[in-house]
Amino acid sequence: MSVRSDKLKTKVVQAPWYRELSKYEKADPRKALGQVLNTFVPYIALWAAMIWVVCSHTSLWYLIPLILLAAGLVVRIFIIQHDCGHGSFLPSHLANRLLGLLCGVITFTPFDDWKHEHSIHHASAQDLERRGIGDIPTMTTREFRGAPPGKRIYYRLFRHPFFLFGIGPFIQFVGVQRFPHKRAGQRERKSVLITNVALLALIVLACLTIGWRTYLLIQAPIIAVAASLGVWLFYVQHQYDDVYWEHHEHWDPIRAALEGSSYYRLPKILQWFSGNIGLHHIHHLRPRIPNYNLQKCFDEVPELQTPRTLTLLESLKCINLHLWDEQTRKMVSFHELQI
Repeated sequence: MSVRSDKLKTKVVQAPWYRELSKYEKADPRKALGQVLNTFVPYIALWAAMIWVVCSHTSLWYLIPLILLAAGLVVRIFIIQHDCGHGSFLPSHLANRLLGLLCGVITFTPFDDWKHEHSIHHASAQDLERRGIGDIPTMTTREFRGAPPGKRIYYRLFRHPFFLFGIGPFIQFVGVQRFPHKRAGQRERKSVLITNVALLALIVLACLTIGWRTYLLIQAPIIAVAASLGVWLFYVQHQYDDVYWEHHEHWDPIRAALEGSSYYRLPKILQWFSGNIGLHHIHHLRPRIPNYNLQKCFDEVPELQTPRTLTLLESLKCINLHLWDEQTRKMVSFHELQI
Protein backbone atom coordinates (compact mmCIF):
# COMPACT_ATOMS: atom_id res chain seq x y z
CA MET A 1 0.00 0.00 0.00
CA SER A 2 1.37 3.44 -0.89
CA VAL A 3 2.09 6.15 1.70
CA ARG A 4 -0.76 8.24 0.27
CA SER A 5 -3.26 5.38 0.57
CA ASP A 6 -2.05 4.56 4.06
CA LYS A 7 -2.58 8.17 5.15
CA LEU A 8 -6.09 8.17 3.63
CA LYS A 9 -7.02 5.00 5.46
CA THR A 10 -5.66 6.36 8.74
CA LYS A 11 -7.57 9.62 8.29
CA VAL A 12 -10.86 7.80 7.72
CA VAL A 13 -10.58 5.18 10.45
CA GLN A 14 -9.63 7.87 12.98
CA ALA A 15 -12.56 10.09 12.02
CA PRO A 16 -15.27 10.31 14.71
CA TRP A 17 -18.03 9.35 12.27
CA TYR A 18 -16.20 6.14 11.32
CA ARG A 19 -15.71 5.08 14.93
CA GLU A 20 -19.38 5.72 15.65
CA LEU A 21 -20.41 3.20 12.99
CA SER A 22 -19.85 0.46 15.54
CA LYS A 23 -23.23 1.25 17.12
CA TYR A 24 -24.96 0.08 13.95
CA GLU A 25 -23.17 -3.29 14.13
CA LYS A 26 -25.19 -4.51 17.09
CA ALA A 27 -27.46 -7.38 16.13
CA ASP A 28 -31.11 -6.95 17.08
CA PRO A 29 -32.91 -10.28 17.72
CA ARG A 30 -36.36 -8.67 17.33
CA LYS A 31 -35.56 -7.17 13.94
CA ALA A 32 -33.92 -10.42 12.87
CA LEU A 33 -36.95 -12.48 13.94
CA GLY A 34 -39.22 -10.03 12.13
CA GLN A 35 -37.26 -10.52 8.91
CA VAL A 36 -37.34 -14.30 9.29
CA LEU A 37 -41.11 -14.28 9.77
CA ASN A 38 -41.94 -11.78 7.01
CA THR A 39 -39.71 -13.68 4.56
CA PHE A 40 -40.05 -17.40 5.30
CA VAL A 41 -43.79 -17.42 6.07
CA PRO A 42 -44.77 -15.77 2.73
CA TYR A 43 -42.31 -18.05 0.92
CA ILE A 44 -43.95 -21.17 2.36
CA ALA A 45 -47.41 -19.75 1.59
CA LEU A 46 -46.40 -19.08 -2.02
CA TRP A 47 -45.18 -22.67 -2.37
CA ALA A 48 -48.54 -23.91 -1.08
CA ALA A 49 -50.37 -21.67 -3.55
CA MET A 50 -48.20 -22.81 -6.47
CA ILE A 51 -48.68 -26.47 -5.60
CA TRP A 52 -52.45 -25.87 -5.58
CA VAL A 53 -52.30 -24.17 -8.99
CA VAL A 54 -50.45 -27.11 -10.55
CA CYS A 55 -52.35 -29.90 -8.83
CA SER A 56 -55.79 -28.36 -9.43
CA HIS A 57 -55.04 -28.13 -13.17
CA THR A 58 -55.57 -24.38 -13.09
CA SER A 59 -53.90 -22.45 -15.90
CA LEU A 60 -50.15 -22.44 -15.38
CA TRP A 61 -50.08 -18.76 -16.33
CA TYR A 62 -51.13 -18.09 -12.73
CA LEU A 63 -47.76 -19.45 -11.66
CA ILE A 64 -45.82 -16.56 -13.20
CA PRO A 65 -46.56 -13.82 -10.62
CA LEU A 66 -46.25 -16.35 -7.79
CA ILE A 67 -42.86 -17.53 -9.08
CA LEU A 68 -41.61 -13.94 -9.40
CA LEU A 69 -42.65 -13.16 -5.83
CA ALA A 70 -41.09 -16.39 -4.55
CA ALA A 71 -37.85 -15.65 -6.44
CA GLY A 72 -37.75 -12.20 -4.83
CA LEU A 73 -38.10 -13.83 -1.42
CA VAL A 74 -35.26 -16.25 -2.23
CA VAL A 75 -33.07 -13.21 -2.92
CA ARG A 76 -34.11 -11.84 0.48
CA ILE A 77 -33.35 -15.22 2.10
CA PHE A 78 -29.92 -15.08 0.49
CA ILE A 79 -29.34 -11.68 2.10
CA ILE A 80 -30.24 -13.19 5.48
CA GLN A 81 -27.78 -16.00 4.76
CA HIS A 82 -25.23 -13.38 3.72
CA ASP A 83 -25.60 -11.54 7.04
CA CYS A 84 -25.31 -14.82 8.92
CA GLY A 85 -22.05 -15.38 7.05
CA HIS A 86 -20.74 -12.09 8.40
CA GLY A 87 -21.94 -13.04 11.88
CA SER A 88 -24.12 -9.94 11.98
CA PHE A 89 -27.72 -11.12 11.67
CA LEU A 90 -28.10 -12.65 15.15
CA PRO A 91 -26.08 -12.13 18.36
CA SER A 92 -25.14 -15.81 18.62
CA HIS A 93 -22.46 -17.36 16.42
CA LEU A 94 -24.22 -20.75 16.58
CA ALA A 95 -27.60 -19.23 15.71
CA ASN A 96 -26.07 -17.45 12.72
CA ARG A 97 -24.53 -20.67 11.47
CA LEU A 98 -27.67 -22.79 11.91
CA LEU A 99 -29.87 -20.19 10.20
CA GLY A 100 -27.25 -19.76 7.49
CA LEU A 101 -27.23 -23.51 6.80
CA LEU A 102 -31.04 -23.52 6.56
CA CYS A 103 -31.03 -20.55 4.18
CA GLY A 104 -28.35 -22.32 2.13
CA VAL A 105 -30.72 -25.20 1.41
CA ILE A 106 -33.33 -22.79 0.03
CA THR A 107 -30.78 -20.80 -1.98
CA PHE A 108 -28.85 -23.89 -3.18
CA THR A 109 -25.74 -22.30 -1.64
CA PRO A 110 -23.59 -24.23 0.89
CA PHE A 111 -23.20 -21.82 3.79
CA ASP A 112 -19.62 -22.34 4.98
CA ASP A 113 -18.17 -22.82 1.50
CA TRP A 114 -19.80 -19.62 0.24
CA LYS A 115 -18.83 -17.77 3.44
CA HIS A 116 -15.17 -18.64 2.91
CA GLU A 117 -15.15 -17.34 -0.68
CA HIS A 118 -17.11 -14.23 0.27
CA SER A 119 -14.67 -13.32 3.04
CA ILE A 120 -11.89 -13.36 0.45
CA HIS A 121 -13.98 -11.07 -1.77
CA HIS A 122 -14.25 -8.55 1.07
CA ALA A 123 -10.52 -8.69 1.77
CA SER A 124 -9.52 -8.18 -1.86
CA ALA A 125 -12.35 -6.29 -3.61
CA GLN A 126 -11.12 -4.06 -6.45
CA ASP A 127 -7.51 -5.23 -6.06
CA LEU A 128 -6.20 -5.96 -9.56
CA GLU A 129 -3.64 -8.47 -8.27
CA ARG A 130 -6.19 -10.41 -6.23
CA ARG A 131 -9.08 -10.82 -8.66
CA GLY A 132 -10.95 -14.03 -9.33
CA ILE A 133 -12.25 -15.16 -5.96
CA GLY A 134 -15.86 -14.38 -5.08
CA ASP A 135 -16.21 -11.72 -7.75
CA ILE A 136 -17.23 -11.23 -11.39
CA PRO A 137 -14.18 -12.08 -13.55
CA THR A 138 -12.91 -8.81 -15.03
CA MET A 139 -10.01 -8.27 -17.43
CA THR A 140 -8.15 -5.05 -18.14
CA THR A 141 -7.95 -3.74 -21.71
CA ARG A 142 -4.22 -4.50 -21.75
CA GLU A 143 -4.81 -8.08 -20.63
CA PHE A 144 -7.57 -8.56 -23.18
CA ARG A 145 -5.45 -7.25 -26.06
CA GLY A 146 -2.58 -9.51 -25.06
CA ALA A 147 -4.68 -12.64 -24.49
CA PRO A 148 -4.73 -15.51 -27.04
CA PRO A 149 -7.78 -15.65 -29.36
CA GLY A 150 -9.40 -18.54 -27.48
CA LYS A 151 -9.28 -16.71 -24.16
CA ARG A 152 -10.70 -13.54 -25.72
CA ILE A 153 -13.59 -15.51 -27.23
CA TYR A 154 -14.28 -17.22 -23.91
CA TYR A 155 -14.26 -13.90 -22.06
CA ARG A 156 -16.61 -12.31 -24.61
CA LEU A 157 -19.02 -15.21 -24.25
CA PHE A 158 -18.82 -15.13 -20.47
CA ARG A 159 -19.55 -11.38 -20.33
CA HIS A 160 -22.46 -11.63 -22.75
CA PRO A 161 -25.71 -10.74 -20.93
CA PHE A 162 -27.40 -13.97 -22.04
CA PHE A 163 -24.77 -16.00 -20.21
CA LEU A 164 -23.85 -13.63 -17.38
CA PHE A 165 -27.42 -13.00 -16.28
CA GLY A 166 -29.20 -15.91 -17.95
CA ILE A 167 -27.89 -19.45 -18.04
CA GLY A 168 -24.69 -18.69 -16.10
CA PRO A 169 -26.31 -18.03 -12.71
CA PHE A 170 -28.50 -21.14 -13.03
CA ILE A 171 -25.45 -23.28 -13.80
CA GLN A 172 -23.58 -21.70 -10.88
CA PHE A 173 -26.28 -22.20 -8.25
CA VAL A 174 -27.67 -25.57 -9.38
CA GLY A 175 -24.50 -27.22 -10.69
CA VAL A 176 -21.23 -25.62 -9.63
CA GLN A 177 -22.24 -25.09 -6.02
CA ARG A 178 -22.86 -28.79 -5.55
CA PHE A 179 -19.07 -29.10 -5.30
CA PRO A 180 -16.68 -27.41 -2.83
CA HIS A 181 -14.23 -24.77 -4.05
CA LYS A 182 -10.67 -25.94 -4.60
CA ARG A 183 -9.56 -23.83 -1.61
CA ALA A 184 -12.18 -25.42 0.67
CA GLY A 185 -11.18 -26.90 4.01
CA GLN A 186 -12.93 -29.65 5.97
CA ARG A 187 -15.59 -27.30 7.36
CA GLU A 188 -16.44 -25.95 3.90
CA ARG A 189 -16.60 -29.42 2.36
CA LYS A 190 -18.86 -30.58 5.16
CA SER A 191 -21.28 -27.71 4.52
CA VAL A 192 -21.48 -28.68 0.84
CA LEU A 193 -22.27 -32.27 1.84
CA ILE A 194 -24.92 -31.16 4.37
CA THR A 195 -26.58 -28.88 1.81
CA ASN A 196 -26.55 -31.53 -0.90
CA VAL A 197 -28.00 -34.20 1.39
CA ALA A 198 -30.71 -31.82 2.58
CA LEU A 199 -31.57 -30.88 -1.02
CA LEU A 200 -31.70 -34.54 -2.03
CA ALA A 201 -34.01 -35.32 0.90
CA LEU A 202 -36.32 -32.44 -0.06
CA ILE A 203 -36.40 -33.54 -3.69
CA VAL A 204 -37.21 -37.15 -2.74
CA LEU A 205 -39.93 -35.93 -0.35
CA ALA A 206 -41.37 -33.68 -3.06
CA CYS A 207 -41.40 -36.50 -5.60
CA LEU A 208 -43.21 -38.79 -3.16
CA THR A 209 -45.82 -36.17 -2.27
CA ILE A 210 -46.48 -33.57 -4.97
CA GLY A 211 -44.63 -35.39 -7.77
CA TRP A 212 -41.45 -34.56 -9.67
CA ARG A 213 -43.29 -32.63 -12.40
CA THR A 214 -44.92 -30.27 -9.90
CA TYR A 215 -41.64 -29.81 -8.06
CA LEU A 216 -39.71 -28.96 -11.22
CA LEU A 217 -42.42 -26.63 -12.54
CA ILE A 218 -42.09 -24.60 -9.37
CA GLN A 219 -38.49 -24.97 -8.16
CA ALA A 220 -36.64 -24.65 -11.47
CA PRO A 221 -38.01 -21.22 -12.49
CA ILE A 222 -37.76 -19.89 -8.91
CA ILE A 223 -34.06 -20.69 -8.59
CA ALA A 224 -33.39 -19.55 -12.18
CA VAL A 225 -34.98 -16.12 -11.62
CA ALA A 226 -33.54 -15.71 -8.11
CA ALA A 227 -30.03 -16.64 -9.27
CA SER A 228 -30.19 -14.15 -12.15
CA LEU A 229 -31.44 -11.39 -9.87
CA GLY A 230 -28.74 -12.14 -7.32
CA VAL A 231 -25.94 -12.06 -9.89
CA TRP A 232 -27.35 -8.83 -11.34
CA LEU A 233 -27.33 -7.17 -7.90
CA PHE A 234 -23.76 -8.25 -7.27
CA TYR A 235 -22.70 -7.15 -10.76
CA VAL A 236 -24.00 -3.57 -10.65
CA GLN A 237 -22.56 -3.03 -7.19
CA HIS A 238 -19.00 -3.45 -8.49
CA GLN A 239 -19.22 -3.01 -12.28
CA TYR A 240 -20.05 0.58 -13.21
CA ASP A 241 -18.25 3.15 -15.37
CA ASP A 242 -16.03 4.96 -12.85
CA VAL A 243 -15.64 2.15 -10.34
CA TYR A 244 -12.42 2.02 -8.33
CA TRP A 245 -9.79 -0.56 -9.29
CA GLU A 246 -6.15 -0.41 -8.23
CA HIS A 247 -2.96 -2.43 -8.25
CA HIS A 248 -2.12 -4.02 -4.93
CA GLU A 249 0.80 -1.67 -4.26
CA HIS A 250 -1.57 1.32 -4.21
CA TRP A 251 -4.78 -0.47 -3.23
CA ASP A 252 -6.69 1.12 -0.36
CA PRO A 253 -9.48 -0.82 1.42
CA ILE A 254 -11.35 2.37 2.35
CA ARG A 255 -11.42 3.63 -1.23
CA ALA A 256 -12.31 0.12 -2.40
CA ALA A 257 -15.35 0.22 -0.12
CA LEU A 258 -16.50 3.78 -0.77
CA GLU A 259 -15.53 4.10 -4.45
CA GLY A 260 -15.53 0.47 -5.55
CA SER A 261 -19.05 -0.28 -4.33
CA SER A 262 -22.14 1.53 -5.54
CA TYR A 263 -25.28 2.74 -3.81
CA TYR A 264 -27.97 1.02 -5.86
CA ARG A 265 -30.95 3.25 -5.16
CA LEU A 266 -33.93 1.02 -5.80
CA PRO A 267 -37.67 1.62 -5.34
CA LYS A 268 -38.63 0.79 -1.75
CA ILE A 269 -40.34 -2.49 -2.61
CA LEU A 270 -37.26 -3.72 -4.49
CA GLN A 271 -35.02 -2.48 -1.69
CA TRP A 272 -37.10 -4.62 0.69
CA PHE A 273 -36.76 -7.74 -1.47
CA SER A 274 -33.01 -7.15 -1.86
CA GLY A 275 -32.51 -6.65 1.88
CA ASN A 276 -30.94 -3.17 1.61
CA ILE A 277 -27.89 -4.68 -0.10
CA GLY A 278 -27.98 -1.75 -2.54
CA LEU A 279 -26.32 0.28 0.24
CA HIS A 280 -23.25 -1.66 -0.73
CA HIS A 281 -20.64 0.99 0.01
CA ILE A 282 -21.64 0.89 3.68
CA HIS A 283 -21.64 -2.89 3.69
CA HIS A 284 -18.09 -3.04 2.33
CA LEU A 285 -16.92 -0.36 4.73
CA ARG A 286 -18.38 -2.16 7.76
CA PRO A 287 -19.48 -5.72 6.84
CA ARG A 288 -20.77 -6.46 10.34
CA ILE A 289 -23.63 -3.97 10.05
CA PRO A 290 -26.74 -6.18 9.55
CA ASN A 291 -28.95 -5.40 6.59
CA TYR A 292 -31.75 -4.09 8.81
CA ASN A 293 -29.45 -1.32 10.11
CA LEU A 294 -27.99 -0.17 6.78
CA GLN A 295 -30.68 2.36 5.90
CA LYS A 296 -30.57 3.93 9.36
CA CYS A 297 -26.79 4.18 9.11
CA PHE A 298 -27.07 5.86 5.71
CA ASP A 299 -29.70 8.31 6.95
CA GLU A 300 -27.77 9.33 10.07
CA VAL A 301 -24.19 9.56 8.77
CA PRO A 302 -23.75 12.42 6.26
CA GLU A 303 -20.28 11.20 5.25
CA LEU A 304 -21.90 8.10 3.73
CA GLN A 305 -24.52 9.96 1.70
CA THR A 306 -22.36 10.90 -1.30
CA PRO A 307 -21.41 7.58 -2.88
CA ARG A 308 -21.58 6.64 -6.53
CA THR A 309 -25.34 6.28 -6.96
CA LEU A 310 -27.07 4.11 -9.55
CA THR A 311 -30.78 4.21 -10.21
CA LEU A 312 -32.60 1.25 -11.72
CA LEU A 313 -32.57 2.91 -15.15
CA GLU A 314 -28.93 3.98 -14.93
CA SER A 315 -27.86 0.50 -13.90
CA LEU A 316 -29.00 -0.93 -17.24
CA LYS A 317 -26.09 0.89 -18.91
CA CYS A 318 -23.69 -1.27 -16.89
CA ILE A 319 -24.61 -4.26 -19.07
CA ASN A 320 -22.30 -2.93 -21.80
CA LEU A 321 -19.24 -2.53 -19.55
CA HIS A 322 -16.75 -5.34 -20.00
CA LEU A 323 -13.16 -4.26 -19.35
CA TRP A 324 -11.21 -2.04 -16.97
CA ASP A 325 -9.12 0.52 -18.85
CA GLU A 326 -6.07 1.55 -16.83
CA GLN A 327 -5.46 4.65 -18.96
CA THR A 328 -8.86 6.28 -18.44
CA ARG A 329 -9.48 4.46 -15.14
CA LYS A 330 -12.96 3.50 -16.27
CA MET A 331 -14.90 0.43 -17.28
CA VAL A 332 -15.31 0.30 -21.05
CA SER A 333 -17.15 -1.84 -23.60
CA PHE A 334 -15.69 -4.18 -26.21
CA HIS A 335 -16.83 -1.67 -28.83
CA GLU A 336 -14.84 1.15 -27.23
CA LEU A 337 -11.78 -1.07 -27.18
CA GLN A 338 -12.04 -1.62 -30.93
CA ILE A 339 -12.32 2.12 -31.56
